[in-house]
Order: sequence, then C-alpha cells, then structure tokens
Amino acid sequence: MKRLTTALFILVVTIALAACSDSGGSAAPAASTSQAPASPAGGPPTVAIKDFAFNPAGTSVAAGSKVTWTNSDTTAHTVTFDDGSADSGNLAPGSTFDHTFATAGTFAYHCTIHSQMHGTVTVS
Repeated sequence: MKRLTTALFILVVTIALAACSDSGGSAAPAASTSQAPASPAGGPPTVAIKDFAFNPAGTSVAAGSKVTWTNSDTTAHTVTFDDGSADSGNLAPGSTFDHTFATAGTFAYHCTIHSQMHGTVTVS
C-alpha cells in the first residue's frame, strides 16, 4: 500500500509540474491578435514565426498594406517594433498578428522573449 501511495504522489506531482512548466507565457490581450490562421495566398503578405525565426526576415510592402505574422512555433513569441509603433504582446502558438503600415520607411522588429529573433518591413 505504501508503494502505491508513493507512486500516486509522484504521478500527481509530475502532472502538476508539467502543467506549470509551460514557457510559452499567456496571450496578452490585443485588438489585432486572433486565433485564426493567416490569410490564404493572394491575401496580405505573411511572415511565419517558426523554429525561433521570422520567415522571411525581410518583407517589402506598399504604404497602406497589412502584414500578417503567424506563430507556427511551439512556444509564444512577440512581434515588437523597435520604434515602439506596434507590439503584438505574447502570441501563443497558432495565433496571428496583423499590422497595417500607413507611411513609408523601414521598420525593424524583434521578439522580446527570444532576443536572437529580428526582422524588418520596408514600406514604399
């Protein structure tokens, strides 16, 4: 009986620790974040977030265009613009973030959770 009780205790603790160890964070509320997949071909330009990278890392669009980022990774990421103009908050796996670029310029962005992740959007 003592072995069964010990085994049950270890199982419960293991399950509790696994539930608490998700490093993905929680999705921050943001009006431009949704759980829908990115637009199909012919829609707005898309950037995939996969394998701890933005792909493509560089995107070019015309002023007034919308770009959609889709988190296809297994953990949360952010799309945070270096100039502070936009921030997705934490994007859970499967989430998307849209941003419309009104003016021309080059807009650098990064993931605040994973400092090696960088990208740019060039707007003409």
